[in-house]
Amino acid sequence: MTSPIPGGVDCDLHPAVPHLTSLLPYLDDYWRDQITTRGMTDLVSQSYPPNSPISARPDWRPAKGKPGSSLKELQVQALDPFSTRFGICNPLFGVQIVFSEDMAVAFTRALNDWLVKEWLDKDDRLRGSIVIPVQSVEKSVAEIERCAADKRFVQVLMLVMGDMPLGKRAYWPIYAAAERLGLPIGIHAGSSYHNPPTSVGWGSYHIEDHVAQAQAFQTQLTSLIVEGVFARHPNLKMVMLESGFTWLPPYLWRLHKFLRGIRMETPWVDHAPLEIVRSNIRFSLQPVDAPPEPEVLNRLFDHMQSDELLLFSTDYPHWQFDRDEALPEGISSDLVRKIMIDNPFATYPRLTETVTAQTNRETTP
Repeated sequence: MTSPIPGGVDCDLHPAVPHLTSLLPYLDDYWRDQITTRGMTDLVSQSYPPNSPISARPDWRPAKGKPGSSLKELQVQALDPFSTRFGICNPLFGVQIVFSEDMAVAFTRALNDWLVKEWLDKDDRLRGSIVIPVQSVEKSVAEIERCAADKRFVQVLMLVMGDMPLGKRAYWPIYAAAERLGLPIGIHAGSSYHNPPTSVGWGSYHIEDHVAQAQAFQTQLTSLIVEGVFARHPNLKMVMLESGFTWLPPYLWRLHKFLRGIRMETPWVDHAPLEIVRSNIRFSLQPVDAPPEPEVLNRLFDHMQSDELLLFSTDYPHWQFDRDEALPEGISSDLVRKIMIDNPFATYPRLTETVTAQTNRETTP
């Protein structure tokens, strides 16, 4: 087993909202009344059916309640075993699935405030992602600006499957706000289910949805590159969370090939796709969608042509590995350090700011 090293950054933790009523203290009177009067019980995305085995590792599934809903269990099961210095919380609650802009704004605001009070305030190792109401770009920008005042928010969180490709110019104010505030955009597996998860319609089984997530990441990456997001926002980082990464080399080869053939329609794409990915895109480690043979995985890393693309993640509490085997077998100690420490700190500037501030406090007489 390849052993983790202390002081790493876990870039994908999923604290779960126990119940919709858990957000009541963080909603105004109108929305509290709406929830109770309507008898609303929960917001559940079918990306992670609660009783599906992949939704929680067996030893991480509690006897009662949702997996990931206990801070104590997250500490004991995810932070402590890996000697994690920082863990980035990415709440996956169904605020993106509602159609009402007003409801989405109220629920995302409450979710972000809940994350602060129930998680970030209770463990100094935890950091947060700002969940935004993508139903309204204007309100999304406002929520980013509101939450960014708290330096413990280190990222903006979006889902890979939404109402339109993420490169569309309608979303650019979100990216401008994130770039200005030094916040990467985290794009996580999942869907609002306003559209089919596949490009040819609705499937019959959950596995069709699950497999289609990787195709969605490829589609969104193409959109972001060819629409010119990184030409407009060259300092913006985007992190593909639970995307897998073994598809990247053949995907980039194909994209580069066709861009060369039809370059006339996208003159603003003035760098090769591989260069844009190296500069602006990162990928969480889990799930490791690779064969178990170390020599095959290391050959894949060679094909990626960069050791700066991967960020350590456990994907707690989802079931992507057993015991403490979060790192694939056979990778070098230098690459372990890059994945666990160097790459995350280079990706999330607010983590570096925190460490610098702590060091200055400790060394000041």
